[in-house]
Amino acid sequence: MHIRDILARDRPAFSFEFFPPKSPAASEKLFETVRELEPYAPSFVSVTYGAGGSTRELTHDLVVRIKDTTSLTPVPHLTCVCHSESDIAEILDRYSGAGVANVLALGGDPPRELANYDRAGDAFRFAADLVRFIKGRGDFGIGVAGFPEGHPATPNRVKELEYLKRKVDAGADYICTQLFFDNHDFYDFRDRCALAGIDVPIIAGIMPITTLSGMGRMAELAAGARYPAKLMKAVGRCGDDADAVRRVGIQYAASQCADLLDNGVAGIHFYTLNQCDATRQIFASLGLKRGGE
Repeated sequence: MHIRDILARDRPAFSFEFFPPKSPAASEKLFETVRELEPYAPSFVSVTYGAGGSTRELTHDLVVRIKDTTSLTPVPHLTCVCHSESDIAEILDRYSGAGVANVLALGGDPPRELANYDRAGDAFRFAADLVRFIKGRGDFGIGVAGFPEGHPATPNRVKELEYLKRKVDAGADYICTQLFFDNHDFYDFRDRCALAGIDVPIIAGIMPITTLSGMGRMAELAAGARYPAKLMKAVGRCGDDADAVRRVGIQYAASQCADLLDNGVAGIHFYTLNQCDATRQIFASLGLKRGGE
């Protein structure tokens, strides 16, 4: 089933993101997390794709394992960087053969060791080009990324929405946003999308803070995520109490989710970092039941 059909059915939708493990032990630990979250019956789960395709096989193996051994609908990420047209075609054909019907199409970044990588050799320079190719390759549902705080490579916010609309016009069915910590940024982004004629569902990306060190890593992952003063004050009051930081971070994310639900969000996508406890606590605090309950 395509995600567009799932989003039409599930209002609002809830989804989880995982990244591919790099060792057999990590793989088994991740599947413990997957099994812990499976009873919550997420609308779908996504699997990330390393810079420049560095986790290509790991992503494929995890996606197929989820497809074959769980009741979950997996959505693999796929990026443009460091890939030829034949690379992308091969990946899509493998997914199609495995019964995987959805893809999240991204521009992507080059690996850190290729900081001066020349994109001229890539078959697809922009995510819209990749979306268009996927659309013509097979019967895939396609998602794309959105950036409530602004895309780091496009300071011009008017141009940013133009580029996003190109992805939708090329065939994208929905938008999943980068993580954010101020819901006003999301609402403004959603309103600007509507003004730009973008009418596909927009799913909000949420990642709870669980450690002080994780805040810095999140800012890197989100290309400069903005921490509101309210959140920084709450975390600052925790001092060196790691448990208190975790509680504050989860409570803040839960408050974000409650407000998003009150304001008609199409869905919430949880960046789990391959852990289940924070997501389960948020579900409990919101009064959300596991699937079938």
